[in-house]
Amino acid sequence: MLGGGAGFVLLGYLMFRPKQKSAEHVEMLRRDWLNQVGRITDGTVIDVHEISHNDRPATLLIYQYDVAGVSYEASQDVTYLRQRINLHSCRLGLPTSVRYDPQNPGNSIVVSEKWMGLRQ
Repeated sequence: MLGGGAGFVLLGYLMFRPKQKSAEHVEMLRRDWLNQVGRITDGTVIDVHEISHNDRPATLLIYQYDVAGVSYEASQDVTYLRQRINLHSCRLGLPTSVRYDPQNPGNSIVVSEKWMGLRQ
């Protein structure tokens, strides 16, 4: 009897547990959150890299910015945002706005579904 009850509970958990979010969905949520709470500072595009990651092409936008006297260098995977940006105009030294987390300035973005920091 106890085994049947435990099996029923396990079955219920497996059916109604939260589904694992994909890496793309987690990244989209991060960009959305930074759109809401992030502060904006000036930055500079350093480079654009096209790489192969897990047998899929990926595009990384590499940029630098300063917050409270500390310099940060970061990259953002813009593979799923390619339709929003012109990669050919992203050159060394291109000025950009960077949206960052005031509690963790290393967490930042340059482009999202709702915001564009690149200056063309």
